[in-house]
Amino acid sequence: MGRVSEIVKHLIIINIIFFVASIVFGELMYDLFAMHYPKNSDFIIWQPITHMFMHGDISHILFNMFGLWMFGTPLEQMWGKKKFIFYYLSAGFGAVLIQTIVYHYDVNLVTKLLSENGLSNADINSFFDTGRLNTSIIQLVGEERLYSGFQSYKAVMVGASGALYGILVGFAMLFPNVQLMLLFPPIPIKAKVLVPLLILFDLFFGFTSYSVGPIAHFAHIGGAVTGFIMMWYVHREEHRVGHKSGYH
Repeated sequence: MGRVSEIVKHLIIINIIFFVASIVFGELMYDLFAMHYPKNSDFIIWQPITHMFMHGDISHILFNMFGLWMFGTPLEQMWGKKKFIFYYLSAGFGAVLIQTIVYHYDVNLVTKLLSENGLSNADINSFFDTGRLNTSIIQLVGEERLYSGFQSYKAVMVGASGALYGILVGFAMLFPNVQLMLLFPPIPIKAKVLVPLLILFDLFFGFTSYSVGPIAHFAHIGGAVTGFIMMWYVHREEHRVGHKSGYH
């Protein structure tokens, strides 16, 4: 696992270029290339792809690129370039799809509540743009619910974590008994145990208010689920072809 594979190397280089550009050009890069909620006026058609190459800070990109090198390299070496890049990008798309569905649920719920309390479409759009509302409406609908919907509408997604979760699932299904060393605590744990635990943590943090920082937990889950579906489908097809060919 020492030498980085070809596609993984190019993905890391692209991520570094985007990160350096985000330092140089600042908010402009996030306005153009981070993923915005589709109904937000800042959304641009290419963002579901480009957000995978954007990162929030140095620790964010270092962690993701280390994971991409460590777990992506053996997958690319086993599958080849085309299959690996298809898998990687598909997991990233699955991640953004699931997270956007969660945001859509929040926005739609707040839209419905505001409409039921007499606000016009123009007033509702104004709230999502500015975050301002009449105090009486805030009391009727609930400040926490309104804040959640507003945050979902204004959410900005960046990072390769969703695609990386797909990679982690693929790695765990192909190399389930490989021992991985945790940083905290520094103990070895098998891939088939670690990856489900990570997904369970994301489910817990996604459905509760205990999230550590602005992390899109459902994007992680979306990447993992997409990766699992692809791995399951490939395994099923290989099994079917094997039976037809008389292999057991």
